[in-house]
Amino acid sequence: MMGKLTLKRAYAPPEAGDGKRILVDRLWPRGLRRSDAAIDDWMKDIAPSPELRKWFDHDPARFALFGERYREELDANPGPAQALCAMLREQDVTLVYAARDEHINHVRVLADYLAARGCPPKDVG
Repeated sequence: MMGKLTLKRAYAPPEAGDGKRILVDRLWPRGLRRSDAAIDDWMKDIAPSPELRKWFDHDPARFALFGERYREELDANPGPAQALCAMLREQDVTLVYAARDEHINHVRVLADYLAARGCPPKDVG
């Protein structure tokens, strides 16, 4: 079985079809109670480094370079991405993130990174 990869903001309500919900931010989402988040796992180590996150500052002009630098960080620490791939071989996974912009954020880069390494294609619907 190959699982489906979905991306979802932390503030969106959990749904039955989410599968395993994994928070992929280093910081807990502001204003979100843990009891409401329905997070199954929190993979801080797969998030961009604090330095890279602060440099990027969700600036669309920096997104391409941010993506390159983030992929380099993922290459340097392959364990978390390998763990996500292993989970996706077994079940559906939803990557949960707090960024406001649903298109210009680290989770998009992460999903593309996983897909390029043979993990199941993402479902961004």
